[in-house]
Order: sequence, then structure tokens, then C-alpha cells
Amino acid sequence: QVQLVESGGDLVQPGGSLRLSCTVSERIMSFPVISWYRQAPGRQRELVASLTSAGRPNYADSVNARFTISKDIARNTAYLQMNNLKFEDAGVYYCRVGKAGREYWGQGTQVTVSS
Repeated sequence: QVQLVESGGDLVQPGGSLRLSCTVSERIMSFPVISWYRQAPGRQRELVASLTSAGRPNYADSVNARFTISKDIARNTAYLQMNNLKFEDAGVYYCRVGKAGREYWGQGTQVTVSS
């Protein structure tokens, strides 16, 4: 069973920065794509950013130029650097990987944006 553990969520003021981490229990390169999603209260879970095994990133329009997704292959860890955070960035952030028709999610990490 693949396990993902997210960390790095915190309370931050608007304009602040956070870096989220997602550590995967298997070789991160064995997954075609690793993704970050978020879910705000009362809203559907939405894709924030994804990164292919070849290193190609993709971002939601709402976070483009503010967020950066990356990975450390040696640590089997993906990161989401979030800069210039806005109120609407608040929510629970989840990491996801998938292969062989199955998907795996972490437990989520809470990001709160408040002044």
C-alpha cells in the first residue's frame, strides 16, 4: 500500500509564503504524475499543481506564477512552494499519486490564510 504524508501547513498572513512537503513510501519516479490538490470548506477538491515524471509542471490559473511544484527524487518527496498567499488559497492541501489504475492520497495538511 502506497502511503503519502503531507506536512508544512500553517497559519500565514496574506502575502506570506509556505512550503508543503509530500513524502511517498515508494520511489517517486515510479509514478507518472504527482499532484497537489486543495479543498476549501464547502467547495470541491480542486487540482492546484502537478508534475510529471519527466519534470513537466502544470498549474491551475489561480496559482500560476505564485506556486511552484518540485520533487526531490532521493528523498521521494514532492514540494509545493506557495508565495504571495491569498485568502482564497486557504484549505486542506492533499498530495496524490496514481499508477496501474489506482490512486493514492495523503491525509492532507491545513493551510490557513488570515490577517
